[in-house]
Amino acid sequence: MKILLVDDDPRLRDLAGLALERAGFQVITASDGQIAVTHATREAPDLIVLDIGLPEMDGFEVCRRIRARSEVPILFLTARDDEIDRILGLEMGADDYVTKPFSPRELVARVRAILKRVSGPRSSPTLTHGRITLDPGAHVCRLDGNAVSLTATEFTLLATLVERPSQVHTRAQLIQAVWGALSQVSDRTLDSHLRNLRGKLAQAGCTGVIETVHGVGIRIQDTAA
Repeated sequence: MKILLVDDDPRLRDLAGLALERAGFQVITASDGQIAVTHATREAPDLIVLDIGLPEMDGFEVCRRIRARSEVPILFLTARDDEIDRILGLEMGADDYVTKPFSPRELVARVRAILKRVSGPRSSPTLTHGRITLDPGAHVCRLDGNAVSLTATEFTLLATLVERPSQVHTRAQLIQAVWGALSQVSDRTLDSHLRNLRGKLAQAGCTGVIETVHGVGIRIQDTAA
């Protein structure tokens, strides 16, 4: 697996890059946003570790440009424990975030968790719910036969809902299913991904399919209409 590591701090690049290489990943580095956008196009990485606080072109703008043509998983790095930054990053299409300072072990664990969501079990059967079809092995979502581009997290979230369409999932259940039992992901993070997923489905012509049952949780509605 190829990881693009983007940070303007050479010490952090060396430390994080070494940890990722020891974990078995091929690492490509970039020190600024423009180089990152170029590498994202030319190198076709499997995942991007992206610092928000880059000079000239910040991580948000880099993410915006990459997301305009790719759904490659993005893990944000932020030097500030600022919820606004985290939520904005997630709403722009990031799959997860790590707050500096962080341990190399935590970074590797987050990278592996995201890639696991992307790959999934290759033998997973196709899931169908009304107009929605999901192929977990190929990571393809289709609505009325037309592809809908989803991030790894959005895809896993939708698949979790589609697998049990009659169930109302609590937020805790969804967080565990998508991020794992030991995850520190907040309800606000989940809500950001749900908002993005709803928006993409609505843009594809399927409005209101993901329902919030107030005081209980989330479920998927019939998509026949």
